[in-house]
Amino acid sequence: MTLPLERSRSIVFITGTFIGNNCWDEWREFFESKGYRCLAPAWPFKIAPSEELRNSHPDAAIASTRLVDLLDYFTAIINALPEKPILIGHSLGGLIVQLLLQRELGAAGVAMHSFPPRGLGYKLSFLKNVWKTAGLFSSMSETYMISFETWKYTIANEMTFDQRKELFYLYAIPESRQIVRDIFRPVAKIDFSNAHPPLLFTAGGRDRLIPAALNYRNYKKYRIRNSIAHYKEFTERNHLVFGYPEWREDADFILYWLEGINGNAFYNIQ
Repeated sequence: MTLPLERSRSIVFITGTFIGNNCWDEWREFFESKGYRCLAPAWPFKIAPSEELRNSHPDAAIASTRLVDLLDYFTAIINALPEKPILIGHSLGGLIVQLLLQRELGAAGVAMHSFPPRGLGYKLSFLKNVWKTAGLFSSMSETYMISFETWKYTIANEMTFDQRKELFYLYAIPESRQIVRDIFRPVAKIDFSNAHPPLLFTAGGRDRLIPAALNYRNYKKYRIRNSIAHYKEFTERNHLVFGYPEWREDADFILYWLEGINGNAFYNIQ
């Protein structure tokens, strides 16, 4: 089966774990300047500035959110749009992009530094990094708040101390432990045998949370004939692709890829 290419001028940006949807502010402005209609919805119970959300920790409402809740939430947003949008997601948002494309809800998808689907085969470094967040011996009624030390090492490594501190206060928010646990459950499984809309994976060569090799393994699973899947590694990137000048290089490449998809330029590339 071959899915038809669908042109779209709408983009839904999907945020990942630990950070607020304000991370997309510059991205929305960039793509809107190129003629796209953009949405970057906050997750349920996170419609507030990052500092306010940090001050609410522990937050029982945020802690109650499950992966299936997020999938249904974004499904409702997408179904209310006049056309199938392009889906661009970062981190866990990248996995959500894959799962929503599996529901045939997007014209194309971009999975940036994506969490892996269930059963992909996790690298030990990834398991070690998410173990504390999942909190197997912690209360599920309380949120997890990433510490600045973890942020410095795992999310914003390779940056100056001042950059790390500034971006932590700008973006860092509490998270549901249950969502992180759910990535190991059937709700996070992808059927790689199905045809899919065009899908781009981007990865960072210095990403300590989602190593580039794990992203590449995820990409390689999408080998359905006549379905488009591509991979791009930015060798100098850490996990956090927001808040510093180099983000424009990522956005420019994604724009180039999307314009190629809309013009069928990449249709026969495997």
